Amino acid sequence: MDQPEQKIDGYVATERQKHGEYKEPCPRRPLPKGATRVDRMRRKLKTKVGKAVYAARKAIVEPVFGQIKHARGFRQFLLRGIGKVRGEWSLVCLTHNILKLYRLCYE
Repeated sequence: MDQPEQKIDGYVATERQKHGEYKEPCPRRPLPKGATRVDRMRRKLKTKVGKAVYAARKAIVEPVFGQIKHARGFRQFLLRGIGKVRGEWSLVCLTHNILKLYRLCYE
């Protein structure tokens, strides 16, 4: 079954930034005609809205991906095919959540 096409307003990091590092505000001039995708994303992330949306990622789901990658050592999928990958990811998330509950209740 085909999924309907969705308009997603993405916010993607263009470079590494240290915690608390300040970036200069967005300039108030239009982007040059030959601006690349990276240039446009860099500009988008410098706006007030862009900073707020991107900062919210820290509180939503990003730490969980880091915990799964670091603590569980999960770096790549072992199975092929979208259905099998979804099943593998569900299993990884399930074990991650069970371990968090165990630590909460028994440690």
